[in-house]
Amino acid sequence: MIRLKGSDSEKLIFLLSFTLVISVMNSTMFNMAVPTITRDFNLQPSEAGWIITGYIVVYAIGTVMYGKLSDKFKLKNLLTFGLSLFAIGSIIGFTAVNFEITVFGRILQAAGASVMPATSLIIPSRYFTPETRGRALGIVSAGTALGTAIGPIVAGLVTSFINWRYLFVISLLSLITLPLFRKYLKDEIQKPHVKTDMLGAFLLAGTLSLLLLTITQKTVLFAATGIIFLVLFIWRIRKAEQPFIQTSVFKNKEYSIAILISALSTGIGFGIPYLTPLLLQNVNGISPFMSGLIMFPGALTAALLGKKGGQLADYKGNTYLIYTALSCFFIGYCFLSTLSGLSTYFIMLVLVFACTGQTFIQIGLANTVSSTLSKDQSGIGMGIFMMTNFIAGSIATTLISVAVEKETDTIQLNPLLINSKGLIYSNIFAVLGMIVILISIIYMITFSSIFSNKVEKKVYRKI
Repeated sequence: MIRLKGSDSEKLIFLLSFTLVISVMNSTMFNMAVPTITRDFNLQPSEAGWIITGYIVVYAIGTVMYGKLSDKFKLKNLLTFGLSLFAIGSIIGFTAVNFEITVFGRILQAAGASVMPATSLIIPSRYFTPETRGRALGIVSAGTALGTAIGPIVAGLVTSFINWRYLFVISLLSLITLPLFRKYLKDEIQKPHVKTDMLGAFLLAGTLSLLLLTITQKTVLFAATGIIFLVLFIWRIRKAEQPFIQTSVFKNKEYSIAILISALSTGIGFGIPYLTPLLLQNVNGISPFMSGLIMFPGALTAALLGKKGGQLADYKGNTYLIYTALSCFFIGYCFLSTLSGLSTYFIMLVLVFACTGQTFIQIGLANTVSSTLSKDQSGIGMGIFMMTNFIAGSIATTLISVAVEKETDTIQLNPLLINSKGLIYSNIFAVLGMIVILISIIYMITFSSIFSNKVEKKVYRKI
């Protein structure tokens, strides 16, 4: 552990929390702007969705990459590089003259901003004692929750009253933190040289990108090229001395199933921040700003209940928390499927359940995944866990955007739907609800008996 003066450590953790607010806002703000960007550039929803999916793919790879590089380079230098790249991408996006350059700006933003998830875990572990580390992580989590809650409102305000391009300008606020990070972060003692598999990272990013292009463009060329990239990636991780993804961890069956459950849960969770603004703006006809206001109570409630979710996991176990989360998800999606196109106030109320489910499932599954790993595999396993969640989010966003393009849907999955104008959205929410049931069954078969025998034999305490 690196020792700092008490006041310096406090300043460092609040500085990290502020930067996380900007980083998380940047990943959520553009969800609100997608309908406007679609109209401005005369795009299909699946094309405009690359503003989100392109960002998430690069963010996923970058999160693992910076974690590996943190053993090789000083944190202050990694943050300087990452936040500078984040700013360059913001400038390019703001000045872009077409959609392609706008997406390029977003990709550069992601390549820089992905330094934050890694450092947000590394700084508390290196600069805080075990006795103070929990509080530090709590402040970091509060920054993440705050960015999630206020992102839609800020985005709606900027998009409605100025221009969505100015969302890129907000991201430049991260630059003011650089001198302070360089001041408070000390020169860490570096571990022995660790080789980073850049080729493996490139092949994985290419495989994912081509998969998403195949889904959106439905082109054989992209599919064939994607298969080639996938084969090369598999070859690489089998032959490389230190591959980008170490497959040995997947020999653990419980871990592999936990990762699958987590990917499905994260995928359906992306239905909230991505699909809801499209529903509110395209069907209900309200402005991006009003959309942000409608979504704010749900995000804020979920942020405030995050601590309670952690307590539930501690006192009643992960299984209890995960079933609570899945119940909230199911209630939220069932009602959203039924109320699509009706009063926005109903939707605002239902989003409280859906957003709470999203927060609780993240806590419960992080605990579940970590409990399946041995001590020597925890770093690798949790890194793959984070990356898989981001990848699942990008795939889910792409699939949802393709589904939204169906302007006429002859099948009505939810017989209780009241307003036929929201049919497409109703069907998507209904499918997400069905996936919740699937997740519940997989989790019950795999983990319920395990945790009841190993982990959950606790005396229930009143919270």
